[in-house]
Amino acid sequence: MLNILVTGSSGQLGSEFKNISARLNFQFIFTDREDFNITEKININDFLEGKSIDVILNCAAYTAVDKAEDEEEKAYLINHIGVKNLVEVCEKKNIKLIHFSTDYVFDGLNHKPYHENDRVSPKSVYGCSKLAGEQEIMRSEISALIIRTSWLYSRFGHNFVKSMLALGQSRTHLNIVYDQIGTPTNARDLAEATLSCLHNLDQWENKRTVYHFSNEGVASWYDFTKEIFDLFEINCNLQPILSKDYPTKAIRPHYSVFDKTKFKIDFNFAIKHWKDSIKDLKMNIIV
Repeated sequence: MLNILVTGSSGQLGSEFKNISARLNFQFIFTDREDFNITEKININDFLEGKSIDVILNCAAYTAVDKAEDEEEKAYLINHIGVKNLVEVCEKKNIKLIHFSTDYVFDGLNHKPYHENDRVSPKSVYGCSKLAGEQEIMRSEISALIIRTSWLYSRFGHNFVKSMLALGQSRTHLNIVYDQIGTPTNARDLAEATLSCLHNLDQWENKRTVYHFSNEGVASWYDFTKEIFDLFEINCNLQPILSKDYPTKAIRPHYSVFDKTKFKIDFNFAIKHWKDSIKDLKMNIIV
C-alpha cells in the first residue's frame, strides 16, 4: 500500500483528494499549513521523522493572482521556496513528487493549444513564482510529475463557480470578460486523473515530466458563466465585455487552452468535456 502525503489539503484539490480517499487502496496523510508548512525546512523534517512516505502530492500554493503583485515575496516563498524545500526532502528520503502548476506560466499569446514543450513566458508575479517552482523540480534528480492545469473550480473552497452563483443570485446584471479563452477544470477530475499517475509509478521512475491537464473543450469566461447560470437556472442578465474594460493588477493570459494528448496517451485516461463535468456539481455543491 502506498503512503501518500497531501499538502494543502483544505484547498480545492486537496479537499477532492480527501473526498475520494476512502475508496482507494492507498494510505493518505492529509496535511495543511498548520502541521506541514512547506516553507519551513525544520517543520518538514520534524513532521516526516519516523514516517515512511512514498509520494507527496503538493496541493499547497499561493493562488491569489492579483494580490501576488503586491505580495511578491509571499508568493515566491510558497510557490518557489516551498517547492524547493519539498524537492530537497524528496531527494533525501527517495520520495516521489506530484506537483500542480498553472497555465499562467505561458504568456497567453498562442492561437493553438499549448503543448508541454512550448516556450514559457509568464506575465504575472503568480505565473513567475509557479514557474520558479517548476524549475526547481526539473533541475533536481527526483522522480516527479508537474501537472499544469487551468481555470480550476470545485464543490469545495472559493472559486469562480461559487462566486458567479453568489453574484447571479444577488444582482440583476453582470459584465463578464469574453476575450480570455481557456478550459474550466473540475478539481474532482484532476484528482481522478492524478490517481492514474499513482497507479503507474514505474512509468515515471527517475524522470521529471511535465503534463497538461484540463477538461476538454474551450470557453470564454462569459461562456463559462452563461453555462453556470443556465444549469442552476439563475436569471441574471449577462453582458460580454473586453478585458480592457475590466482591468486587473495581474495580466491574465488571453489564451490558455492545453494540448492534453501526452497525458491521455501515457496514462490511458479519458477526459470529460467541461460542460459535462460542471453538471457533476449541481447536486452537491456547497455554496
